Amino acid sequence: MKNTIENLLNNGFKVFHVKNVQSALETAKRFFHKVESVGLGGSESVREIGLYEWMCKQDNFKLYNQYEQGISMQENEERRKMGLHTDLYVTSSNAVSESGYLINVDGSGNRVSALSFGPKKVLLIVGKNKIVKDVEQGFTRINNIAAPKNAERLNNKAASLNKPQIYTVDNIQNHFSVVKKSDIQGRITVILVDEELGY
Repeated sequence: MKNTIENLLNNGFKVFHVKNVQSALETAKRFFHKVESVGLGGSESVREIGLYEWMCKQDNFKLYNQYEQGISMQENEERRKMGLHTDLYVTSSNAVSESGYLINVDGSGNRVSALSFGPKKVLLIVGKNKIVKDVEQGFTRINNIAAPKNAERLNNKAASLNKPQIYTVDNIQNHFSVVKKSDIQGRITVILVDEELGY
């Protein structure tokens, strides 16, 4: 953990190392001061610390929430696009290497796009289970752990809506990303949590 934090800092990321989900939530809340708009990338970690529920209850910023129940696919896509123009984008990372790289795979590409360019600030909630030795192990972790669990989650949601269960490990991995450094110092903040979170 120590080497990972040092390397993230050397690569231009901000890092907060916290003990548990309660501390992660309280730390994350600090980033919403004077924020007018917030984008959102798919993340079970954000939900697990209670941040998603908290954001949905706030009225002092505009949350482009593509997960709101009852919206159309057209509105869903529009909100994902608008999320790339926000003051703050909130998500997680599929893996973080000990060398301080962010490793991600995305279905539609909005989340990996936001990491590289667009939102003024990016906030990542990352559990200790996502730390890997190197980029290769990061993609192995995604293929063996994150992608199967996400495919299962998406198929379960589709089944609950009486829609076809079409998601596979292959067809949800369309956009690959490795962020080695933050070209704008401190644009991306990683809250590293000493608990297992997400996939």
